[in-house]
Amino acid sequence: MTTRILPAAGDPDAARAISSLIGQLPDAEPAAPVPDSTTLLDTLARLAADSVDELPEVVLVHERIGPVPALDLIREVALRFPAVGVVLLSSDTGPALFSAAMDSGARGLIGLPPSYEELAARVQAAAQWSAGVRRHLGRSADVFTGPGGRVVTVAGAKGGVGTTFAAVQFALAAAAAGRRTALVDMDLQAGDVGSYLDVQFRRSIADLAGIQDISPRVLQDAVYDDRTGLALLLAPADGERGEEVDDRAARHVVGALRSRYELVVIDCGTQVTGANAAAVEMADVAVLVTTPDVVAVRAAKRMVRMWERLQVRKAEDTALVVNRWSKHTEIQPALIEKITKTRVARTPVPAAFKELQGVVDAGRVQDLDNRSTVKQALWTVAGELGLLAAREEPAAAAASLPGGGAGSPGAALAVRAAGPVARLRRGGGDRGAAGPWLRRGREG
Repeated sequence: MTTRILPAAGDPDAARAISSLIGQLPDAEPAAPVPDSTTLLDTLARLAADSVDELPEVVLVHERIGPVPALDLIREVALRFPAVGVVLLSSDTGPALFSAAMDSGARGLIGLPPSYEELAARVQAAAQWSAGVRRHLGRSADVFTGPGGRVVTVAGAKGGVGTTFAAVQFALAAAAAGRRTALVDMDLQAGDVGSYLDVQFRRSIADLAGIQDISPRVLQDAVYDDRTGLALLLAPADGERGEEVDDRAARHVVGALRSRYELVVIDCGTQVTGANAAAVEMADVAVLVTTPDVVAVRAAKRMVRMWERLQVRKAEDTALVVNRWSKHTEIQPALIEKITKTRVARTPVPAAFKELQGVVDAGRVQDLDNRSTVKQALWTVAGELGLLAAREEPAAAAASLPGGGAGSPGAALAVRAAGPVARLRRGGGDRGAAGPWLRRGREG
């Protein structure tokens, strides 16, 4: 049996050495090394979108991979692609690291520099495990079994620009379009998602912070299944508990949600913390909300620059939504795009607070009338971002939207969303250079 092996190593010299050794293994079909965690996850997602059978049997992760730490990366690969056997390469082969690697989902640990015998043994064991999983992997009806759900984060340039309202409407639009959607409140000290949807629940994201292995049952206990069709993971009622959710906990939670839901919408609030910075880094789409005034636009520029300094997200890979816009506003979206160097959504959200006041005060934004210009704009933006339906089936959203018949507001939204903005992902080198079997997967 041919074993397809994908090495992931940030150090070019280490990557060449590993590739050379892999090439000596019998029945091995190596791919070109990927240089970072982003490229690895993108590559696996692209292959899995065609078929699980297109995935490599074995992924080798070097200890100096980045920007996501090796153990966190292994955990995310294991959650999103359970049919792939992951092996860690590290200069430390002690029992503590071995235990931590196994807890993260690795199928083996190889010492650096690797020997031929150890590499062959670990690859063979991981490949056999992968083959067994592919034969016997069960398909539970309540678990999303695709290549891993998409994650979209929604952050605000400053307080009061409409961040939470936008996040809630994005999630509601996706759920109405038939996507299994989770809405996460990661504004850890001042989260209002529960208030906007009139939900009180004893569990929160803080209850998952200390759990290393978040099983589906543990996750389900912390999630509230709302009557809107959304799965809600709320911020803690006691704001001080937000400190329990650090960047590592956030990665675990987002990874667990991504493996269970088609779409995960995360309200990141307006403050940069370790937790929401990790979420923005992991996101397939990062949205920044601003209003067209000097103070908010300056704040948006500061936020984008901070993300770049922290190596969380590049400005050009950030989608910016202009809220409370009017044609009489002095600062128009084109100018905001030039100032922030982001990608501004084609559809601005109009300034029409009177449409919202009743449902916001009642804490029932899900009851906002379909004729609301604000709702129509936000749902159109959701379509532009690719949140309403799979990209190969853009018209399918029409029948799922409220009033989805021909000529209805729902159908009009779907038509406007049928040409989504180009996928907003982080850069990561040449994602096409991944060996002949990867090229076959793309060409098919």
